[in-house]
Amino acid sequence: MGLSTTLNIDYEEQLLRSLIAEDNLFPHFQPIVDLRNGETIGHEALIRGPEGSVLYSPDSLFQTAIRCGLLHTLELSCRRLSLQRFAELKIDGKLFLNISASLLGTPEHQKGLTADMLAELDIPQHAIVIELSEQHPFDQYGLTLEAVQHYRGMGFNIAIDDLGSGYSGLKLWSELQPNIVKIDKHFVHNVDREPIKRQFVKSICSIANGVGCSIIAEGIETKSELLTLKELGVTIGQGFYLGRPSQKPEDAPQEYTWLPKQPREGRDSDMAETASVLVQPAPSLSQNDELQLASQLFRDNPAYNALAVLEEGRPVGTVARAKLLELFSTQYGRALYEQKPVSVMMDDALIIESDMSLEKVSQMVTEQDAVYLNQGLVITRSGLYLGLGNVRDLLKKITELKIRNARYANPLTLLPGNVPISREIDSLLKRTDDFRVAYFDINYFKPFNDSYGYVKGDLLIQQLGSLLTRFANGDNFTGHVGGDDFVVVFRCEDWLERCESIITEFDHAVREFYSPQDLEQGGVWSQSRSGESSFFPILSLSVGVVHPDPYSCLSYHEVAELAAQAKAQAKKADGSFVFVSRRRRLGSSEGELVSV
Repeated sequence: MGLSTTLNIDYEEQLLRSLIAEDNLFPHFQPIVDLRNGETIGHEALIRGPEGSVLYSPDSLFQTAIRCGLLHTLELSCRRLSLQRFAELKIDGKLFLNISASLLGTPEHQKGLTADMLAELDIPQHAIVIELSEQHPFDQYGLTLEAVQHYRGMGFNIAIDDLGSGYSGLKLWSELQPNIVKIDKHFVHNVDREPIKRQFVKSICSIANGVGCSIIAEGIETKSELLTLKELGVTIGQGFYLGRPSQKPEDAPQEYTWLPKQPREGRDSDMAETASVLVQPAPSLSQNDELQLASQLFRDNPAYNALAVLEEGRPVGTVARAKLLELFSTQYGRALYEQKPVSVMMDDALIIESDMSLEKVSQMVTEQDAVYLNQGLVITRSGLYLGLGNVRDLLKKITELKIRNARYANPLTLLPGNVPISREIDSLLKRTDDFRVAYFDINYFKPFNDSYGYVKGDLLIQQLGSLLTRFANGDNFTGHVGGDDFVVVFRCEDWLERCESIITEFDHAVREFYSPQDLEQGGVWSQSRSGESSFFPILSLSVGVVHPDPYSCLSYHEVAELAAQAKAQAKKADGSFVFVSRRRRLGSSEGELVSV
């Protein structure tokens, strides 16, 4: 050891002793977050030295303490300062305190020390979680049942820290039966890309569910890692992606972009007509995984003809079972290729977003090469891998939907009736999507029907249905409420231009249904509802448009009432009109009238 090295070590020891003696250590608090709702359930207390100091980082602090024999002295000082700061800031939730297992057997440790500190600071014991670990192989006493019972008997919750990095692993878990187990960050890093780590985490979650233990995943650094952990069953997380350690945690919880939108209560299942119903959880590969791993996964999962290849949680291709088996079946094929990366035989994937309609999925499949019929679909949510789907299930669901829609279709126009209309709007509300509802109604239809007969009236209604279907194509939805009432659910930006085009074409086409005499006089004479003979102008079209607020409208019934109010306003005008309502929920302000 050189002189400079010795001087450095002496300086670091002297500095550490000074920091401990002068309480020149700074507690930081890192949030621990419920991944189901984004709520911060607690914070882990971490320590830092003075900023800019060689002992600023926790690793430098504790490695120096270990080398100088001051580990337990440092740890007791950190515990006291963390509790004092926690009480001073009045931080909500639980405080996770790190305690080395070997500390319990040392002279520095005093029985009841933590409880005394809590009583002095007026911190309830149920707010504290004791994180016990044996991350250092020099621990003379180890993480023992005695240590756990000591703190459990005092009313604390117990967590085993860094599961997978210690020296006893699952044996410790079975013997100590902690309330919480924290998965080491080694198994969290790249969990979205490495199948072995995903299997490990999935197994740990399965064990935890069986024994009633909570799991916390440490070291989450990317959105893809987080979403993968959620899919594997992890419900609590910690890491830089969720929040960095801070001397003063934020009072208000963050608005996390990875949180799902809050579903609404309703009688229909969410996303019943989208690709989400096709998802089958399936293992995946990364481009650097070896082909022998792909072969093993195919053996373990005989139902899949292909496996997705991911990069940071996003599918970039697939590996086909048949292609791999053909390669391995040739002479020396397995020996030559089993250690090659998956990327050497990766194919393109047919990637489908989970909220895509089954009808659009079917259209995409039929436009692709026949290879996808066997290979299947790779299904994602916001671009991140969810699982696989097969074409057989797609055809089955499409058939079921067609049968159901036929059952509820209007017999005159064969357009979806009231039940499918309500399903469509309720589904959009649940997903908090942006949409507009246009209610179309023919003015003076009854007098026309009385004058020209039901056959001509039915033809007119069918023509309007065809007109709406033609102009409301794409992602929009056209329904036939009944009689001469129709609804179009617009999801496009040019909804007003489409309404104008519909009205223009309707006003032109409707004249073909009148006799020259009636056209010349501008309408028909017929009995009014009171039984008196009255004159009724040429048919026109009233359109009431509403833009529902999905966070305020709880069901189809509220949207239907808004649309009916808008239609009633449109019918007050002469001729064909579009009334665009400002009302986005029941009880709000009136709308504006737009003439077309």
